[in-house]
Amino acid sequence: VRKQEVGVKKQERGVKKQEAGVRKQEAGVKKQEVGGRGEEAGGKRPEAEGGAAGGRQQQAPPPFPPELLPPPEAAAPGPESALPSGCIVAERAVACPGNRLTAVPRMVDVDLRTLYLADNDISTVSSADFIGLPNLQWLDLSGNRIGEDGLESGAFRNLSRLRRLNLDGNRLRCVPRLPPSLQELRLNDNQLAAIQPRDFAGLSRLLTLDLEGNGLDDGNVPPSAFFPLKRLMYLRLGRNRFRALPAGIPWSIRELHLESNLIEEIPGQLLNKTSRLSLIVLRNNSLREDRISPQAWYHLRNLSLLDLSHNQLVHVPSFLPIGLQHLLLHHNRIQRVGGYTFAHLRPGLQFLHLSYNQLGDEGVHPRSFHGLGSSLHELLLDHNRLRSLPRGLLQLRALQMLKLNDNYISHVPMDSLCDTRIEEDSPLLFVHLENNRIERRLIPPAALSCIRSYSSVILQPQRNED
Repeated sequence: VRKQEVGVKKQERGVKKQEAGVRKQEAGVKKQEVGGRGEEAGGKRPEAEGGAAGGRQQQAPPPFPPELLPPPEAAAPGPESALPSGCIVAERAVACPGNRLTAVPRMVDVDLRTLYLADNDISTVSSADFIGLPNLQWLDLSGNRIGEDGLESGAFRNLSRLRRLNLDGNRLRCVPRLPPSLQELRLNDNQLAAIQPRDFAGLSRLLTLDLEGNGLDDGNVPPSAFFPLKRLMYLRLGRNRFRALPAGIPWSIRELHLESNLIEEIPGQLLNKTSRLSLIVLRNNSLREDRISPQAWYHLRNLSLLDLSHNQLVHVPSFLPIGLQHLLLHHNRIQRVGGYTFAHLRPGLQFLHLSYNQLGDEGVHPRSFHGLGSSLHELLLDHNRLRSLPRGLLQLRALQMLKLNDNYISHVPMDSLCDTRIEEDSPLLFVHLENNRIERRLIPPAALSCIRSYSSVILQPQRNED
């Protein structure tokens, strides 16, 4: 016990010594504060500031010895260090458009996600070009000079995270080997002469495939070519040489673009499994209505837009998809819109474009627009051969845009645009009647009384006016 008491006394003496040391430090701090105030009063700025909590004093760290600092040229290289002037470096992206590059710049940057090298003179691409970019997700090499000889077989094999690859506007004659991570592939405006059965093998994640402006036709694209593309949603095959819809379209497809081909016929049953289709573009082909099967797309309940413009149609096709909302038929040879052609559509067309055809008065039936009374918003009938306002316009209660300009209409009779039996404003916002043969002073005031603003009706100029 006596030994423990002696030890406690020694500890107490040690604590007293520590307290005395703290009092000395506090006294020193007070002297510094007094000295600092004296210097401030004398107009001098103190070199150090004291007074951390608990009486501790913070001092500025000493400067790092200059002899141990690396020279400026030894700084760690960033992605811009290997790039020519004119390139743009942003967060996780490098862009060198139109810089006359002849090769892919060599870089080492694990954080780089986007590499944009469009519109250069690059003619060779190898796997070594991307070995330092393991996390690249978007690569744009469009508008270069890449051909078969300059593209290494496995040039993109190291890009295991690549999602978007743009090779538009090059000189490729076949589809290169591609990483399975791809979601978007663009090969427009190349020189593709054929699609081989296994060109897209392993690309089960691909969503968008663009093959426009090549030399593809019915004979060099086998039906099995698109079979591996289980998730494909957007397929663009415009500006090729197809004479019929290609077989083997994936069932997952949402949009099908086949404009500017040589297509003459739409057979039945071919699109039976593509129930998710919402858009078909077939403009600028050689289609006639008698070569479109009644079963071509009648069952496609999700199809909302059908573009058949710039073809050789004489009549508006029958058996249109039941859910159709946008129908583009301009620049054909259409002479007749049959009665009840649109009666089966649910909820009904919203846009009907019949401009630049050969429609005359006899070609528009009183029931031509039956079924569109509560749905049609836009009706374009300009640049036809109409001599009077079409019958049945009054039933279009939702119509907002009506174009009848550049016809041969000579008068605007009562009850053609406005029902004088009811006092109700029309939803019409724009009515184009210019470039006809209308005597404006002979238009009855009540003929346009339902239109809320007279500025919505365009009547000038007319053909018979100087």
